[in-house]
Amino acid sequence: MKLLNRSLIYLSCAFFFIIGIWSVIFYYNLKDEIRDSIDDGLENNKLLLIHQSKIDSTLLKQSEFGGNNFEIHPVSKEKAVLIKEVYKDTLMYRLNEDDLEPVRILHSAFQHNKNFYRIKVISSLVEEDDLVEDSFWSVVTLFLILVGSIIIVNNVILRRVWTPFYVILDRLKTYRLDQDDNPIDITTKTTEFLELQKASNALIKHSKEAYSSQKQFTENASHELQTPLAIIINKLELLLESENLKEEDAQTIANVIKMVERLTQLNKSLLLLAKIENKQFPNQELVSINKLAKEIIDNFEDFADFKNIQILVEEDSNLNVTIDPSLALILISNLVKNAIFHNTNGGRITVKFEKDGFEICNSANNVPLVEENIFVRFHKNTSKSQGTGLGLAVCKAICDFYGLGISYKFKENNHCFTVDFKKIISLE
Repeated sequence: MKLLNRSLIYLSCAFFFIIGIWSVIFYYNLKDEIRDSIDDGLENNKLLLIHQSKIDSTLLKQSEFGGNNFEIHPVSKEKAVLIKEVYKDTLMYRLNEDDLEPVRILHSAFQHNKNFYRIKVISSLVEEDDLVEDSFWSVVTLFLILVGSIIIVNNVILRRVWTPFYVILDRLKTYRLDQDDNPIDITTKTTEFLELQKASNALIKHSKEAYSSQKQFTENASHELQTPLAIIINKLELLLESENLKEEDAQTIANVIKMVERLTQLNKSLLLLAKIENKQFPNQELVSINKLAKEIIDNFEDFADFKNIQILVEEDSNLNVTIDPSLALILISNLVKNAIFHNTNGGRITVKFEKDGFEICNSANNVPLVEENIFVRFHKNTSKSQGTGLGLAVCKAICDFYGLGISYKFKENNHCFTVDFKKIISLE
């Protein structure tokens, strides 16, 4: 969810809560104010009626409300003394409404020419149901107006306020350590955004320096380690050709050469992984996976023949992808090599090219691989394996570099690896 939308939800909920509490308080305050206003009106009417009765004695004979809003009854002095001025809410039948309506009534007493009278004055009340309904719709209208105002402010004003943040975010999303040297630059007077810009540029600078250091280390390691290893192998091979060398010593030297060669291959694989993770393969070309795979299979044909392995190629589709050619070569070579060296004698390899990727399957010994460990570095399926344990890890790193999917399945007594090229397929 976007930041502006989240803030809109929070503000709407806050306004709903605040307006809800405010409306309850407002309702009861309004109700009290209406009562006070009606009571004041009843008091004024009472005083006017008492004053008018001194002028017009017929008012003293108004013993029923009828069409009037008052009634006057003569009472004894004793009863008059007991009557206290009281305001009450009650229901009264109203001819004009032909229904019981809520009214406010004032009970009081007064004296006129040594006679005592009880007076009742009434005034219509606003029905509570109507008041609640009117208040409710007023609050709803107010809430909708406020939310509408927030949406307008959110999309017009706040979007402009947050523009520097989105500029920084877009730059960070598209920033490439191996290509972009320009720092993030925004125009704003907001302190927080300026601090974010400063922190982002500091982080980019640190990452750039770390990237350069790793890149330099990779280049130096490639030269400084490979050269001595090559010299060691060369010296050992010369020593192996010595005429005075005993057979036992020759076997020992041969084993050492194998170990050094394995160390050389291990070093190359680790350096390759470092280069992939550091994104040091900017070259992108259109590569035919079908053609490349068949060339690799031809190169490994002797190894397959040695184990009497049959290789079948099924081309349901032509795969043309945009990728670094060297990485494509390493990816497919490692998978083909893995299928040959971890196959059974007299087994079979099936390479199938589909619309979005390719699948390579090799015969197995009825035992599936542990999926959690397949792409783990230095993991070997058997202790007798002569590999470095990095072949499939390199494949996984290449796929991750391009956002490709690589998966393993055990089906019909075959180890099957599938690579999904959907993200880099070229439609040309």
